[in-house]
This record gives sequence, structure tokens and C-alpha cells, in this order.
Amino acid sequence: MNHIEFIEKHVCEELLKLGFSLVVAQGGAFQAVDMYKRMSQASRKGKIFDDVLRHAKLWAEKQQLPADRFEKRKVKRSAQPGLF
Repeated sequence: MNHIEFIEKHVCEELLKLGFSLVVAQGGAFQAVDMYKRMSQASRKGKIFDDVLRHAKLWAEKQQLPADRFEKRKVKRSAQPGLF
């Protein structure tokens, strides 16, 4: 297994764990491999996989329908307690 196959396999598995569909996970893995090929260096030493995984997650989130994104980030608001 070379570097590109490693990134493709593990990014796809991680996106599937996060609940994305198979098609979106495969697209995210393709985006991660593409970014890996274009990168000259990582943001920190030994963090290139984390960088491409972050890029794939952002791409995958943008592929969801707006209703899905809204429900995923929906936060129940409670009454703000008074100061006194």
C-alpha cells in the first residue's frame, strides 16, 4: 500500500464513521488525495494526514442538503440566567 492508497482508504473509512454516505465519503477521499498531491508540506510536522482529513470533512459537509446541515448543528437554547 502506497501513500495515496493509505490516504484514500483511511479518509473514506473516517467519513463513513462520521455518518456520511458512501458516495460522499468516496468523493471526500478523492479530494483528500488531490490535496495531498498538491501539498508541498504539512501545517505541522507529521500532520499531513490530519490536514487532508480536515479538507475532506469540509468538502463532505458542503455536499449535504441544507436541511441536513441545519439539523446536525441544531442547538437547543435555554433561557439565559439573570445576573442577579
